[in-house]
Amino acid sequence: MANTVHIDVVSAEASIFSGEAEFVVAPAGAGEVGIYPNHAPMITTIKPGALRIKQSQSQEETLIFISGGLLEVQPGIITVLADTAIRGQDLDEAKALEAKAAAEEALKNRNSEIDYAKAQAELAEAIAQIQAIQKLRKNIH
Repeated sequence: MANTVHIDVVSAEASIFSGEAEFVVAPAGAGEVGIYPNHAPMITTIKPGALRIKQSQSQEETLIFISGGLLEVQPGIITVLADTAIRGQDLDEAKALEAKAAAEEALKNRNSEIDYAKAQAELAEAIAQIQAIQKLRKNIH
């Protein structure tokens, strides 16, 4: 049996994933972080992007889009507390492209009363979703 670590991915709405993994790659605040079994304990913020989980019984990685949150690594368990988490197969590319276009338009339109920080966050999230969809496509094809 392969050396594994337990991982739980939860959002405010539901538990998205719970299982054993050979390794996990997460979009941490300072850049992507790879986590293998017996990793040193840590806690960090995560930014919008793709959480990749390599399960021992599968050749392919499980991809979950994370909009942000916290990542905690403890001996034997990884916990991802996500603001929003969407399984890779549930991502909607058309909706993500539409959100990206709307955020870009809001940032261009200087005359409107808009919260620029919110528009920038929405743009970053839409771009991260599109990148996650592209990663998922590479794994399938």
